[in-house]
Parts: sequence; C-alpha cells; structure tokens
Amino acid sequence: MSSVTLKNIVKRFGSFTAVHRSSLEIAEGAFVTLLGPSGCGKTTNLRMIAGLLDPTEGEILIGGRRVNDVPIHKRNLGLVFQNYALFPHKTVAENVAFGLKYRDIPAAEIPDRVQSALDLVQLPDVGERYPKALSGGQQQRIALARAIVIEPDVLLLDEPLSALDANLREDMRVELKRIQARIGVTTVFVTHDQSEALAMSDQIVVMSAGKVEQVGAPEEVYNTPASEFVANFLGASNILDGRCTDRGGGTVTIEAPIFGRLSIPAEKAPNLAGEGAAKLVVRAEKLVLSTSEAGEGAVSVPATVETVDYQGQAVRYFVRAGETQLQAINMIDEHPFAEGSAVHLHLRPQDCAGLPG
Repeated sequence: MSSVTLKNIVKRFGSFTAVHRSSLEIAEGAFVTLLGPSGCGKTTNLRMIAGLLDPTEGEILIGGRRVNDVPIHKRNLGLVFQNYALFPHKTVAENVAFGLKYRDIPAAEIPDRVQSALDLVQLPDVGERYPKALSGGQQQRIALARAIVIEPDVLLLDEPLSALDANLREDMRVELKRIQARIGVTTVFVTHDQSEALAMSDQIVVMSAGKVEQVGAPEEVYNTPASEFVANFLGASNILDGRCTDRGGGTVTIEAPIFGRLSIPAEKAPNLAGEGAAKLVVRAEKLVLSTSEAGEGAVSVPATVETVDYQGQAVRYFVRAGETQLQAINMIDEHPFAEGSAVHLHLRPQDCAGLPG
C-alpha cells in the first residue's frame, strides 16, 4: 500500500486548462472516488497518477516518492478501464498473468498467483476459457484480477462499471468494495455516478470544470455540501435564496421563501459567518408529503402536487407551494399521491444546510 499526493497539479492541452491547481492527499489503504460530470478533469487526474499523462505543473507523489518523471511501468500500479482491454487471443489465465511476466516473478510461482487472483474475484474455474466466452460482469472481474495479481501499490479504476447493466453494476460495486477491503490496496476510482461514489468510498473528491469543489466522507459531502454545484450534483436538492440573520449558540438562522425563519445547526452551514445573503439547501428526501400538519419540531406548509414520477418503492414529486416549485422524494407503501392533490410539506430545520448567497 502507498499513499498518493497531488500538489498544485495543473494540466493544460494547448490553451485549454483541464485541471486547475488540484491538490489531494489519499491515505494508504483508502478507497477514494473522483466524482463529477464529463469533462470535469477526474480522468485527467487519474491518468496523471498512472503516468499516462504528464502534469504541466505540480508534483505527484506515490508512497512519498516523486513520480513525475517515473514511467508508468515503474510505478507498480494496477489499472482497470471501462473497456477492460482483455487480449481476445489469450486465455483468462494468460490475461491475468500478463503483468507478472514483466516482473521478477519466478515462472513456477505464476500459476499460483493467477489462481489466487481468480479465487479472489470468485471466478476460480475460468482460467482456460477465452474472454469472448465470458459475460460482461465476468470480463470486468478478470480485468480486476489482472490488475491486482501484481500486488500493486495503488489501484486505479476508470469508470470500470459503466458498461454493465444497472442490476449487475449494483452487484459489482459491492463485490469491488469487498475485494478492495480484503486486500487493503489504496484505490482511486473515477465515476460520474453519484450512487456509486456514495456507496463505495471512504472519501469523495467532487470536481467541476477542472477544479476540486469539495473533499470529504460521503456523509459530509452529501449532508453538508460546500457549494451549490455539490448540492445539485450529489443527489436532488431544493436551493432557495434567503438571508442569514444570525449565527450563534450552535445555530444559524436563515430566512427563506415558503419556510420562513429556520434555525439550523451551525455545522450544516460552516461557510456562513453572519448576516448577509444566503441559500437554504433542502434535500428532496427531507421534504415529506402528508395529509396532516407536522408535529412539534417540524415546519409544515401547504402545497399542491403537480407531477408524479413513480419509481417503485419511492416516488419523486414536483409540488408547488405558493409561487415556488419544489421536489420531494418519498418512500411509499402502496400508492403515491395523485397529481392535483392538496398536501402538507413537512421539514425539520436540522435537515437543512446553508450556503453563502
């Protein structure tokens, strides 16, 4: 295992700057996800760590050693890409063993190392088959086995699940996290899928337009977004323009449309210093629709259901309260509220977050 450090990394392609002053500390054994939309710079960062791209400025350290000038084959990294890149004319065992042949591994040890890697990805009996005989999920596991058989210092995963169907992708993210936890390898995972990032990561790095927007544990970046971009990209949020009127005693008071004056925990609005323009962030699942008014400790406002987006166990509602449209995601037992229904929106102040206006 090795730590990974990026220090003020800049990457330019001609006049275009793909990465702006990216700095990051990845601890040994951590599972860290670079998350963001297409073109945000996450894959560019990964490729610079791998040695596939050279940074224009800044330093990259692996295990405390500067590797800017170290070629990819001397960095001892495991790589898994979206297309898996398996050799079709080689057997599964030959694919997995490929990286070992370029290391000082005695030939007699290679079969055992390959079999151990296949056992780890729960495909112990496919060594003599060819990639075309495997399903997409099996090919993904073989690509992972090939990456980990060399016992890498760092495992780099570039959207390895995106080619799989939805159900298999969910199964594989659980399996991938299990394998990573078992071998304890430092892992950098790139995805644009918020649910993957939240489910798998020890730490999430949210990126936008080549810049790091926020770094933190999944619960932190989800519940206390550092910017409007993070609040919108990671989950579904209602963001209301308001005003901060007071900060003190462990709370921040924000006046916002529809909900009036709310006192939220100060740790949910770390960047609000005092009076001034503010934004109230309300996660869609924190707005609860009901036929009755809220009990003590919650705010209740009347609203009308405009659109119903049924999703099985949950439903996303678009509702109108006064002149404001909001979205709410609620679990349901049987049937959702119908369009046109008069409802009450329940909101607990402690479930809100605040951002500078």
